[in-house]
Amino acid sequence: MPGKKKFLITPALPYANGPLHLGHMVEHVQTDIFVRYQRSAGNEVVFVCADDTHGTPIELYAAKQGLTPEAMVAEVWESHRADLRDFGVSLDTFHSTNSPENKHYSELIYERLKEAGDILRRSIRQTYCEVDRRFLPDRFVRGTCPNCKSPDQYGDACEVCGKTYQPDELISPRCAICGTPPVTRESEHLFFALSRHQAWLQDVVRSPGFLHPAVANQLQAFFDQGLQDWDISRDAPYFGFPIPGEKDKFFYVWLDAPIGYVSATEKWAKDSGRARSAMDLWAEDSDTEIRHFIGKDIVYFHALFWPTVLKVARFKRPAKLHVHGHLTLNGEKMSKSRGTLIGARAALEAFDPAYIRYFYAANLGPGPEDFDLSLPEFRARVNGELVNNVGNLANRTLSLLTGPLGGKLASAPGEAGKSLLEGALARVPEVVASYESLDFRSVVRTIVEVSQSANQFLQARAPWAKVKTDPEVARADLSDASDVVALLAAFLTPIVPSVTEKLFAQLGTPPLTFADLAKPRVPLLPRGRALGTPSPLLPRLEEAQVNKLVPAEELARLAAKATAKAPRAEPAPATGEKDAPPEEIDIDAFARVALKVGQVLAAERVPKADKLLKLTVDVGEGSPRTVVAGIAEAYAPEVLVGRKVVVVANLKPRALRGIESRGMLLAAGTGGASLRLVDPGDLPPGSPVK
Repeated sequence: MPGKKKFLITPALPYANGPLHLGHMVEHVQTDIFVRYQRSAGNEVVFVCADDTHGTPIELYAAKQGLTPEAMVAEVWESHRADLRDFGVSLDTFHSTNSPENKHYSELIYERLKEAGDILRRSIRQTYCEVDRRFLPDRFVRGTCPNCKSPDQYGDACEVCGKTYQPDELISPRCAICGTPPVTRESEHLFFALSRHQAWLQDVVRSPGFLHPAVANQLQAFFDQGLQDWDISRDAPYFGFPIPGEKDKFFYVWLDAPIGYVSATEKWAKDSGRARSAMDLWAEDSDTEIRHFIGKDIVYFHALFWPTVLKVARFKRPAKLHVHGHLTLNGEKMSKSRGTLIGARAALEAFDPAYIRYFYAANLGPGPEDFDLSLPEFRARVNGELVNNVGNLANRTLSLLTGPLGGKLASAPGEAGKSLLEGALARVPEVVASYESLDFRSVVRTIVEVSQSANQFLQARAPWAKVKTDPEVARADLSDASDVVALLAAFLTPIVPSVTEKLFAQLGTPPLTFADLAKPRVPLLPRGRALGTPSPLLPRLEEAQVNKLVPAEELARLAAKATAKAPRAEPAPATGEKDAPPEEIDIDAFARVALKVGQVLAAERVPKADKLLKLTVDVGEGSPRTVVAGIAEAYAPEVLVGRKVVVVANLKPRALRGIESRGMLLAAGTGGASLRLVDPGDLPPGSPVK
């Protein structure tokens, strides 16, 4: 393909001290979405990762389990590999930093740093445990903060006041392994002369496209203070690679960890035969563009130390660092003690990972902002947008085509559907631009808008009413809607590939790619091909499934917190009676209330009315209704699209803010943010509610 690009893409290496959790999966899903998009666009992508396996914590965690470090990291590697595979992360290679390839490249890069004169020797004072007979990393010294006097703080920073310090500044320091007070000893260490490269590195950090501007601005503080040379050695005992030519010295884990990107590429080259070695991609003159996806907590290592090491060692440096924020749960930091540090495997056992992949994409932008896994919003969005909006559009379209219309598409686009398809295809450039810039939430927004348009088209055209009276008009409308379904599947494939694989099979066509969409042929679906068998793409995500993720006591705490934050109900008008009950009505009066299932096709805020949303609701009447509802404090408009609701369908029309509202929604709660819409389940629009 002319103009085809070559990429080497990596997520950060997960540390091998335990299982993956949903915070880890933000990065791996984000990276995989970008990789799948680039492959769909026809570009050549090598996608590698590895476990980060070295360091004192690994050694000590293994000892607690009665294992050797090698045995423990091998077990963790198996669990990490399985979790990534089952989340649909399409790695070409998943390797380990405790490997012959990583030892080779760590020694090679060290020798080149040494040849360049950038390895320095200095004596430093360190905390030493005379009981355990080892130098202690900062995190293995605990004591009282010298600033705020908070007890049981780490030896490098206080988690209460944020103050940073040296381990010997702690009040009453103790070894975190055995609890005895450490002593201070001198030891000669090796340093990488990072300070020599400050001017060059500052240009790199400020170069357009290398980092998000917000991240580059944060790094400026390190340049203002002056870059410090980096200690790359650790004293024995240490789980890692010995430093050639040195006695009882090992490479610090943060030297050989990023080199794991190179060694994983070497493993890929050996196993695939697609390159002679990693240097085909990592050589300075390589035509491959290297991109790293990382969390904002490890920017310092990847944006300052790593590019400089690569430059001095004569390797190619990454062209871009994509930095994402952290994941919170229901507005709070995930907590291991409260059971809210949710394991990736726990989520896989609770429901299809496509739900998580979709929700992450719907919240991920190009910047380093944190985002929240609100369990109610998570369920509402995947049910409303992915299951109800896109899934129901596909299912009702294909069910009519394969049922009464015999599984045959119209030979050419219909006149009525031409503008629908043209409007949908006009969105392709913005979807491409959004994928390229990692603005996945904009991709999802476009998907929702296109599927809304198609649903509104079907609602207006009502092909189900024409199947017997005018079958060819119905066939043309449904065929054009099927083209839009195929386009939506192409848009969604990088995000939920397991779902769109089923959808393309039901459409009876090979996957539509972004390379195809560069010059689309209309109609998008080959009209001579038979359709497959339609079936629901995903079931609704049930509350019980979501609730499996956190302990019952944590759910109770969150419910109490939500109740405490909910606004108080407005007092009832004075009646002269204390706690007067509501006025009684007879059964005949109640029977006159017509309740129907509705489906929200569109939602928007009402100008100058903070509490009101204007909804377009399908209640099974052929044309949708406009309903103005006072639920804006409880629901964002985009969350409601595709959602099923219960509508009071025979309420007299009334004007609200100049908008004629034809109906009312049923909701529970005391008002404001506490409101929760009544969920009628999977019944089709227009079904009576008894």
